[in-house]
Amino acid sequence: MGTASSLVSPAGGEVIEDTYGAGGGEACEIPVEVKPKARLLRSSFRRGAAAAAAGAGPGSLPRGAGGGGLLGASFKSTGSSVPELEYAAAEYERLKKEYEIFRVSKNQELLSMGRREAKLDTENKRLRAELQALQKTYQKILREKESALEAKYQAMERAATFEHDRDKVKRQFKIFRETKENEIQDLLRAKRELESKLQRLQAQGIQVFDPGESDSDDNCTDVTAAGTQCEYWTGGALGSEPSIGSMIQLQQSFRGPEFAHSSIDVEGPFANVNRDDWDVAVASLLQVTPLFSHSLWSNTVRCYLIYTDETQPEVDLFLKDYSPKLKRMCETMGYFFHAIYFPIDLENQYLAVRKWEIEKSSLVILFIHLTLPSLLLEDCEEAFLKNPEGKPRLIYHRLEDGKVSSNSIQQLIDQVSNLNKTNKAKIIDHSGDPTEGVYKIYIYVEKIIKQDILGFENTDMETKDLGSEDSIPEEDDFGDVLWDIHDEQEQMETFQQASNSAHELGFDKYYQRLNDLVAAPAPIPPLLVSGGPGSGKSLLLSKWIQLQQKNSPNTLILSHFVGRPMSTSSEPSLIIKRLTLKLMQHSWSVSALTLDPAKLLEEFPRWLEKLSARHQGSIIIIIDSIDQVQQVEKHMKWLIDPLPVNVRVIVSVNVETCPPAWRLWPTLHLDPLNPKDAKSIIIAECRSMDIKLSKEQVSEKKLERHCRSATTCNALYVTLFGKVMARAGRAGNLDKILHQCFQCQDTISLYRLALRSIQESLANDMDKELMKQILCLINVSHNGVSESELMELYPELSWAVLTSLIHSLHKMCLLTYGCGLLKFQHLQAWETVRLEYMEDPTIISSYRQKLINYFTMQLSRDRVTWRSTDELPWLFQQQGSKQKLHDCLLNLFVSQNLYKRGHFADLLSYWQFVGKDKSAMAAEYFDSLKQHEKNWEGEENMICLADLYETLGRFLRDLGLLSQAVVPLQRSLEIRETALDPDHPRVAQSLHQLASVYVQWKKFGNAEQLYKQALEIAENAYGAEHPHIARELEALATLYQKQNKYEQAEHFRKKSFKIRQKATRRKGNSYGFALLRRRALQLEELTLGKDTPDNARTLNELGVLYYLQNNLETADQFLKRSLEMRERVLGPDHPDCAQSLNNLAALCNEKKQYDKAEELYERALDIRRRALAPDHPSLAYTVKHLAILYKKMISLLFFRGNLTKLYLCMS
Repeated sequence: MGTASSLVSPAGGEVIEDTYGAGGGEACEIPVEVKPKARLLRSSFRRGAAAAAAGAGPGSLPRGAGGGGLLGASFKSTGSSVPELEYAAAEYERLKKEYEIFRVSKNQELLSMGRREAKLDTENKRLRAELQALQKTYQKILREKESALEAKYQAMERAATFEHDRDKVKRQFKIFRETKENEIQDLLRAKRELESKLQRLQAQGIQVFDPGESDSDDNCTDVTAAGTQCEYWTGGALGSEPSIGSMIQLQQSFRGPEFAHSSIDVEGPFANVNRDDWDVAVASLLQVTPLFSHSLWSNTVRCYLIYTDETQPEVDLFLKDYSPKLKRMCETMGYFFHAIYFPIDLENQYLAVRKWEIEKSSLVILFIHLTLPSLLLEDCEEAFLKNPEGKPRLIYHRLEDGKVSSNSIQQLIDQVSNLNKTNKAKIIDHSGDPTEGVYKIYIYVEKIIKQDILGFENTDMETKDLGSEDSIPEEDDFGDVLWDIHDEQEQMETFQQASNSAHELGFDKYYQRLNDLVAAPAPIPPLLVSGGPGSGKSLLLSKWIQLQQKNSPNTLILSHFVGRPMSTSSEPSLIIKRLTLKLMQHSWSVSALTLDPAKLLEEFPRWLEKLSARHQGSIIIIIDSIDQVQQVEKHMKWLIDPLPVNVRVIVSVNVETCPPAWRLWPTLHLDPLNPKDAKSIIIAECRSMDIKLSKEQVSEKKLERHCRSATTCNALYVTLFGKVMARAGRAGNLDKILHQCFQCQDTISLYRLALRSIQESLANDMDKELMKQILCLINVSHNGVSESELMELYPELSWAVLTSLIHSLHKMCLLTYGCGLLKFQHLQAWETVRLEYMEDPTIISSYRQKLINYFTMQLSRDRVTWRSTDELPWLFQQQGSKQKLHDCLLNLFVSQNLYKRGHFADLLSYWQFVGKDKSAMAAEYFDSLKQHEKNWEGEENMICLADLYETLGRFLRDLGLLSQAVVPLQRSLEIRETALDPDHPRVAQSLHQLASVYVQWKKFGNAEQLYKQALEIAENAYGAEHPHIARELEALATLYQKQNKYEQAEHFRKKSFKIRQKATRRKGNSYGFALLRRRALQLEELTLGKDTPDNARTLNELGVLYYLQNNLETADQFLKRSLEMRERVLGPDHPDCAQSLNNLAALCNEKKQYDKAEELYERALDIRRRALAPDHPSLAYTVKHLAILYKKMISLLFFRGNLTKLYLCMS
């Protein structure tokens, strides 16, 4: 039997059934909480009642009648009495009442709790409704905020658009105003000329001086018979006597500007330039590149070795011990070095290739002892006796006691010795140890490379490490401008190669259209030169540039030739940066140039407008194959903006890839060649190789049937067709190849035929495989592969095999040289190699991996060159190797090299490919530098570390991360102050860079303090008139101008200008001098041949160049040589002799040798009077400067009191 608790339901009071007894019991409701006593009583009552019910039969009394007896009997049986029963009943009633009270109270509590729960539910619903309302309000406010921000950005965009439109309208108005002002000036000038001519006609008996021949178009002086002077001005006549300054004002003649104090008379690229305006000389000199041979502008030092069996040990020693040293020296200066040699060719199988190598070589060394084989005589004659360009040559002659050299050697040495003194051949006679002789050769070769080939002034310059104290940072000569000389050399070589074709291809009709564009009134949109692939667009533009440089020397031409897609030359930001730097160079500016591509697009039109305002002639911008540039419409949007009145733009595009928006521009379309022209080109190409084609082989009908489509009539196809025919004629299989050529219906199929013919001509399968691999490596590279890199990649490759292969591929228009690298001549050649050898993507990946392994090995040897930084990151990007690219970029020297060469956009694109933003990139660079700082020790390493910190700071500044840029720049400053000296010039450099960050940050007080410290250090280190001082003064002037302190800014700017002006007279323009000096040396080399009018002209130009550098003695030598050569070649009465006389007189005038100058001027005047028309400008030019000379002499004699000579001079 259980307890009462077992009968209680957990849910509260429940009705349960008592199961005691067989007959069952009465169901009752048991409360949740009861007292034990009451439970026991009630249980006893229930048991008693159950027993009574069980003992009663069917006739028993009702419960009410007999219940008491039963109950009493029950109690009696237990010994209980009536009072106890009554007490129990009373107790029962009491408990029952308590129970009722308890039940009622609990029910009330339950009701109260129910009401409270309902109230809480209502409150909860209300709060939930309020929460939902608040959420809706929040979402509404958030949307309103986003709308407000979007409206703000739209307003900012509209404001920027408005600013751009306003600037555009201002430029349009300026162009319109300049056009109208020029027209008004032309009308006023014409009016004055007519008035003066009318007055001369009316003045009878009066000797007049033609105003058109006076010193200024705005200050025209008429000299009357009585000696009085009258000046005609637009505002009336002034009676005062003109000063010497007014007599030498700027004047505009048909030959271009004659600047103040300009007494040098020169025609051609140097027309009337002045020492005070060096930028014009730079502009002119930069446009004479067609005069130079390829070897003078190559980025490779090619040393060609000729030797015999007797001198084989010397050659082996030179190649083993000294060739690597020369290679490292050239690599340090950014050049390749190749020591090229052929085995002793008994069968002369490499004869044509050897001749080609001698023509390309920068230096030829001949090693001889006692005999000279006859098979080498032709090479020696080509290298030493012909040598039309006067390249350096060296002969090593080993002597031996008791033995005499052969007659052939003696004859060669005598012939070389009898050449003129200007020949570069040097003979080294050596007797003794061959090791000492080879060392002598090394010393001479090193000197020749530095002085004669590379044009360095200091021949004792030693190769310096990157972090050495004395190594000058590359950008020091250029201020804050980052310049890549390799890009410039590549463009020069591309221009020369594009213009080397001997076939004009009927371009005369196109030249006139281009000339009409230049002469057309502004404003006009760019001219579109369109044509199919290989139609000759590059050739047309390059030929026309040459004509413009010859016929219009005052026209400034800025050109850019775009190579294949994905190459450096097709990078839009580098194109804009290069053109902007050219504009800055011609503007004689040293301003810092932003590297941000978006800001470059804004800077370029401003520099163009600035230069156009001061340039006296036209400015022509030419971009070839502009459609190869990625996102060309986005990056070249300046083309659709209005240009200054004297600026013209010409771009060439492929018809198929021309942007649709540009098709509305004026277009010059290159038509396909007609069959007659195609046939003449093919026959001319074959004749150049001594191949004659019979009428049966090439008939007009066959060509007409073949040349029906545009693809078989374009210039490249026809040229390649002729070269394939000429090669087949030499090989003796002309008919077979001709039949195959007629089956080629486009340029690529013809290229594939040429490729297969070259491969079939190779001697063995190894050479064929090498040819395939070399072409594939060049194809997958970024900018090409050098010959030295190929020699290291394939150690089994010999120079004879490599140069023979390159010679064959070059002759068939497949490969060419660019900046010392092997590249494809045309895009179609690149596509041909892809189709022929690399259709499987895995093949492309394998060749890329081969280049990656090679350049990675170079980096592991600490050889961080411009080649490894150009190729390796790009190859990682093409392979999709993000982690390897990331590790490569964290090589600080790789990033430093890319940044210092101005490849800012490439560096950013690499980091974007890795997936890092600017801040993450900056943090990783800084952490890497910190790690390097822990591992590096020693002064030299610390200086190198300071350079890396400075580069990082400048890079972050250009990215706009000014707060992060301060930390590495400050660290660079601390290291340099500790490792060098607080007053070292490099400390001034750090102060300057740190100040530039504060200027951008608008913390002008800090920047001013740092600039002044840098100025003080620079003055103590360099002196008060060094260009570095001008740089700091210019920075201070800019700083004060930003603070609206215009008086202080003008003061510092004037001081800076005076310093730069003096430095320019001594050295030349800071941007162009190193390059110009090298070109001057090369011009000098070009004059070492025979006496010709062109060489005399070049000597005259050299004299002008040295005059502009204030090197009057050297200028005098060249001008005298020019005069002597012209008198010998042209005769003493030729007008060109008058030009040289005029220039010599100007030099004497500069030296204050007035008597000698007077004699020379009079000789020049006498020649020009007899040879030229009375109204010729050159005659007036000489009269003008003679008059200026007389006025100087009169003033000088009057000052000295020499009245007798004064009277004679005035008479």
